[in-house]
Amino acid sequence: MRTWFPYPLLSLGLLIIWMLLNQSVAPGTIVMGTILGVALAWVTLKLTPARSHPRRILRTLAFGASVFLDVIRSNIAVARVILRVGRRAPNSGFLTVDIDIEDENALALLACIMTATPGTAWLEYDRGRKSLLFHVLDMENEEVWIRTVKRYEAGLKEMFG
Repeated sequence: MRTWFPYPLLSLGLLIIWMLLNQSVAPGTIVMGTILGVALAWVTLKLTPARSHPRRILRTLAFGASVFLDVIRSNIAVARVILRVGRRAPNSGFLTVDIDIEDENALALLACIMTATPGTAWLEYDRGRKSLLFHVLDMENEEVWIRTVKRYEAGLKEMFG
């Protein structure tokens, strides 16, 4: 059975998402969702993600709380930028920061954090130079953003290192 359904929970989850997106429980929707769920599970067999195990659970919780507060602060800052449109144009720009994270899962988590934080967007990671390029909606002070990324980097290295 495992050979036909390599990741049954993934297939089931994809089927549920497919039915929710189509807002239907019709037989055709279920058949198509099942086919897609199983096919995508087969595709994931070819992926070989690096295995890493986060350590220091309390540090992980503190890091998550810190990120949560940063997201709230960033939401407020973006709202201020939007509401003051007539007074001053936002000083948006690109920023490159050198980072020293080797773990691919830590890099992926950093990408999620940077993209989920309003006002920032992860654009590129250069493995050769170990540098991260991201966009900031309102870059009043570059050093604040560099310190923020370095703080995230330190937390992720502590968790995944």
